[in-house]
Amino acid sequence: MATKKMGRPTDALKEYMLRVRMDQDTLKKLDECCEIEKLTRSELVRKSIEEEYTKIKK
Repeated sequence: MATKKMGRPTDALKEYMLRVRMDQDTLKKLDECCEIEKLTRSELVRKSIEEEYTKIKK
């Protein structure tokens, strides 16, 4: 019998991983934004992409 994977449930399968290079200053800004917004780095990046995509599609 197959076992169900453990972990946090997700609303959508996230099968792709993105690796990004940035300088220390940009990383500090990212972490500060994450702390203020109470989001993980991944959540903030996904949110920012959605906002930018919505903005350019108007």
